[in-house]
Amino acid sequence: RVVTISGNRDFEVIDTGGIDDSTEMFATVKKLSLRTAEEADIILYIVDGKNIPDEEDKELFYGLQELGKPIALIVNKIDNDKDETLRYWDFLEFGADMTLPISVSHNRYMNAFYKWLEENIPPRVEEAEDLIVEDDEDTSFEDIIKSIHAQDDLEDDKDIKVAIIGRVNTGKSSLLNALLQEERAVVSPVAGTTIDPIDESMEYKEHKITFVDTAGIRRRGKIVGIEKYALNRTEEMLKEADIALLVIDATVGVLELDERIANLIEKYRLGCLIVLNKWDIRDDITYEKAVDDIRDELKFLHYAPLITISAKTGQRVHKILDEIVSIYERYKQRIPTSKLNEVIKFAIGKHHPPSLNGAVVKIKFATQYETKPPKIALIMNRPDGLHFSYKRYLANTLRSKFDFEGVPLDISARSRGQRFDDD
Repeated sequence: RVVTISGNRDFEVIDTGGIDDSTEMFATVKKLSLRTAEEADIILYIVDGKNIPDEEDKELFYGLQELGKPIALIVNKIDNDKDETLRYWDFLEFGADMTLPISVSHNRYMNAFYKWLEENIPPRVEEAEDLIVEDDEDTSFEDIIKSIHAQDDLEDDKDIKVAIIGRVNTGKSSLLNALLQEERAVVSPVAGTTIDPIDESMEYKEHKITFVDTAGIRRRGKIVGIEKYALNRTEEMLKEADIALLVIDATVGVLELDERIANLIEKYRLGCLIVLNKWDIRDDITYEKAVDDIRDELKFLHYAPLITISAKTGQRVHKILDEIVSIYERYKQRIPTSKLNEVIKFAIGKHHPPSLNGAVVKIKFATQYETKPPKIALIMNRPDGLHFSYKRYLANTLRSKFDFEGVPLDISARSRGQRFDDD
């Protein structure tokens, strides 16, 4: 059957026969599947996420993989991620470049599936019209394939939420006005002028960027009434943000309260850009010295790039938008499983994991199971044997091979079969 998606993509879907436990039937279906796959442009290999993968599953997948075509391992029936019968982790052992958990019946986790299709289906010459299914026969696939541009708004990769945080009177409102090139937030030398957070959106490089200009944060011991309300609102918005602009007053430097505010970025695992404001009136220190001082005070934000600006004069403010887009792209990036495991294997080859009470600690394979921020799971024989120093070593190695600037990187140890939400 032919399916056309609005935009510039259409494709013909060919559904091959399913595989049962019969050895004779398996051989026949495998032969037909490989023959069909040879004529295809891309391959969707669908497996039952509630069943343990067997050797036949792997044999057919590896046979399809040898064709050298884009192939996605689709693990269906991921209906409830708290269901202990799910075997998703076992399928990650296949080492597929793209493994996608979905639930057709519940229409869950479909955005990544649609996006992968859009990226891999060859474009056609003629412009496609609205979604057309050229078949009157009812099938569940028609219910799945909808216009990619009408997908769930909850996970729109083009929308970037940015929280502007910092101490009072560091220039957050002035920065917002400079970015928007409009007077939206009240600007005053009086500390704490901005009380309510101001949300403003703009379009930039095909992204919708929403800025949240939070109220200034005072020391907790001095927060009373409406200022306490402002602090609570700040934390609530950080829970929903993707990227934080940490605004620091260049004339003062990093104070204890700056560190506490910066800890909120670490707490909510946000992408981060450190913005050193009022640089135009700081002429008694070099850029290198200022950066060294901030890096020394904010060691836990070692991955965050730093930019010096003047919100008042507009100096280098325009560079912030490019930084936001770049950080966001890294914040949502997904590393192919094969490339990820190449780097992990390289790291292990240089330094083996330390033993645990004399027992050998082995990392069987690694997979990235989430984005925003990137989260990587190491499937190990002894998850409790992953020492924090070795985890840091692996993180540094990954950062040296992949671009994670401005982005926190989460690495956790799992045993085979352990659920995503287990820590």
